[in-house]
Amino acid sequence: MKSSKNNSLSRRNFVKQTTLATTGLLSASLPVGAMANVNGNKKLKLALVGCGGRGTGAIVQALQADENTELVAMADAFQDKVENSLKAVQEHFDGVKKIKINPKNLFSGFDAYKKAIDMADVVILTTPPGFRPYHFEYAIQNGKHVFMEKPVATDPVGVRKVLDVARIAKEKKLNVVVGLQRRYQNKYVDLIKRVNDGQIGKITGGQVYWNSRGVWVRGRKPEQTEMEYQMRNWYYFNWLCGDHILEQHIHNIDVANWFIGGYPTKAQGMGGRQVRNGKDHGEIYDHHFVEFTYDTGAVVSSQCRHQPGCMRRVDESFQGTKGSVVTRPGTIQDLEGNEMFKYKEAGLDEPNPYQVEHDKLFASIRNGGVIADAEYGAKSTLTAIMGRMATYSGKEITWEQALNSDLQIMPESVDWSSTPPTTPDANGLYPIPTPGVTIY
Repeated sequence: MKSSKNNSLSRRNFVKQTTLATTGLLSASLPVGAMANVNGNKKLKLALVGCGGRGTGAIVQALQADENTELVAMADAFQDKVENSLKAVQEHFDGVKKIKINPKNLFSGFDAYKKAIDMADVVILTTPPGFRPYHFEYAIQNGKHVFMEKPVATDPVGVRKVLDVARIAKEKKLNVVVGLQRRYQNKYVDLIKRVNDGQIGKITGGQVYWNSRGVWVRGRKPEQTEMEYQMRNWYYFNWLCGDHILEQHIHNIDVANWFIGGYPTKAQGMGGRQVRNGKDHGEIYDHHFVEFTYDTGAVVSSQCRHQPGCMRRVDESFQGTKGSVVTRPGTIQDLEGNEMFKYKEAGLDEPNPYQVEHDKLFASIRNGGVIADAEYGAKSTLTAIMGRMATYSGKEITWEQALNSDLQIMPESVDWSSTPPTTPDANGLYPIPTPGVTIY
């Protein structure tokens, strides 16, 4: 933020829901024998960088995607996160016999990612998003295939780095999958095919939503330094998270870009914090509303809210010259409101898109293919950042302004003695973006 004034397992409750639901469903549909080609029967070595709930879920899904894989290294800023993650993975696979890892390969600290990446063929990058550009760069420089979570940066400088590295990854024929899993979900793939076939005509407008009660809060402990506190409570600090319009709502914003087939030329909006405004809520807003305008003339209204007791909706809808589509129910209607199509889910046999991401990644590695998600991942990240810049400043922000901005809220390197980019005042409160005052 520039101003004119100067874990529990998650995504989504990994142990209770995701992995139990996905075990055996997708990996069975892509047997290793069918994948063996360029890499044959080579055992692929995996490293996990970022051992929170999402990282734990992702490494389980990676191991399920290809039987001939081995988890060889794990890394996180915190040693307890590494140990808890390993324990959860071992419990999922019924103990240490299947998941063996040398204790020397359990790394912690800010430079731990390099040690883990050096040991692997495939790396899973699931730290807080501010670190993503630098971890991605190191992995590609060293010839690794990558699965990385969304968003891929928290500022425009980071986005440009990811775009540069994405080009190198393609030149090296390295696979990169980004965790925007709707692009791997059968319902969305079916709907966009119908949209591209012209069933709703030219998209003229849309609405995208991530309205929910919010996420976890990790309160400050007396013994923590400011750096440790912010790292533990990372969701509430922009250098690490980028605000929830980026960290969560990017999913819906990415769907808008995907369905429209481009990126917005400008954004304007408003936001603030009314409910989630305590000391442990850092500096981020609890609601945003943005209008994204595309060069096709389409205008998409984007809203995200973290306020309990309010309407909940996580969904996308688009209107065209011949009809409309709503993704959550999977319906297409004509201009009179008559239902022309409804996607029929296949119950327990419906592939879990979180698993499909990994199945396709490992199938591509085995077959010598190249998946290149990093470019659209970076551009949808920039779209959400552009929305944040608009709500924080109260100004209209263009794509070119956002892309070429020198805004860099994530330092290139930090250690435990570093002062975080934002710090509290004498009352323990952090500076909050103020429209009309904050530049962006």
